[in-house]
Amino acid sequence: MAEFPFEVDTTSNVPPWVQLAQRIAYLISSGYFKPGDQLPTVRALASDISLNFNTVNKAYLSLSNDGYLESIRGKGVFVRSLDAELGNECTQEVDRMLDDFISGCRDLGLSLDDIQQRVNRRVKKLKKEEETAQERRM
Repeated sequence: MAEFPFEVDTTSNVPPWVQLAQRIAYLISSGYFKPGDQLPTVRALASDISLNFNTVNKAYLSLSNDGYLESIRGKGVFVRSLDAELGNECTQEVDRMLDDFISGCRDLGLSLDDIQQRVNRRVKKLKKEEETAQERRM
């Protein structure tokens, strides 16, 4: 396998696991990695890019939670295909809605990082609320 296209920016205040997660997300979004592609194991990638196992694992877990990756026990980590799951028409509508949302947030002066952080916090809050509601029904 070719060397993984990533190098930690030691001058950045962004933690290495976040840098790695952002790089992998970019590589997926740009088409470098395609749906169904298998990524290196955590150990192999950690060795390849000289990062701690836990750092790479944290990046992979984050990307799995964000829907970019799917880990299949005993097989590996694969790039997910959100478009295939949603269907093309639905995907286009979701993308239009997201573009409008992001544009509105940018009009309010938020950076892309601010928007991402707020969305992540909101999704975590909604997940927690859903879990609480499910526990109450049991």
